[in-house]
Amino acid sequence: MTRLTTVARALLTTFAALLASTTPSTTARAGNDPKAPEDFVALRSVDPTIIQEMRYVTPHNFVGERIDGYRQPICILTRPAAQALHKAQRQLLRKGYTLKVYDCYRPQRAVDHFVRWAEDLDDEAMKGEFYPNVDKTRLFADGYIAAKSGHSRGSTMDVTLVRLPAKPTRPYHPGEPLVPCFAPQGERFPDDSIDMGTGFDCFDTLSHTLDPRIQGHQRANRLLLKGTLEGLGFVNLAEEWWHYTFKPEAHPDTYFDFPVARKSLTGAH
Repeated sequence: MTRLTTVARALLTTFAALLASTTPSTTARAGNDPKAPEDFVALRSVDPTIIQEMRYVTPHNFVGERIDGYRQPICILTRPAAQALHKAQRQLLRKGYTLKVYDCYRPQRAVDHFVRWAEDLDDEAMKGEFYPNVDKTRLFADGYIAAKSGHSRGSTMDVTLVRLPAKPTRPYHPGEPLVPCFAPQGERFPDDSIDMGTGFDCFDTLSHTLDPRIQGHQRANRLLLKGTLEGLGFVNLAEEWWHYTFKPEAHPDTYFDFPVARKSLTGAH
């Protein structure tokens, strides 16, 4: 071995050691994640009877993969929002229904993931189910994707109704044939939700809560959810039958970025 080779190897070893000492590990980065404010709670601690099907922890969503920041399938909300949802659940249980949430608090890093996906016009893996009639170049202009989300403030949730007794839903299998989210209920992906006219996260004007094309039992189902929640202080987003925000919001001007995980709540209460 020449002296030059020995020196070069020594320099490489030194550089690798320096790189290892200055680049934080995944564990270290996770340890530095922000924590939730004290008024954020796990919904299950307020009402364990509400079904939780947290879609963004799974690949069954419009992106087609687990979304950044979703580490565990739990619903986190501000305490006032969770308590109001509990009141709604008590009313609905007496009528033979239960609430089911698809998404609750959403970290900013997840919203950033949505934005990156929307900007990648070549990635249309889930188009057949979630946005079959929408050109991906229109997602920002049409309001389906935005750089900020009310979910990140902690008082917004995506929710539906399930008739009791609730039946288990089959898992989504990546790569399976996709059916448009506005297809008849018996044809689109099976979900134990009552028929709302479209599936969750359906990028289509048929998802507008009061779209006049939605009639009969589908409209009645939407109005049951809407009437129950609005009577307790929730406000519906007119473009999405599943989207509700509890008012007044505890953090109306703050977009949080702590991960969706029990650890985010550790020590906060």
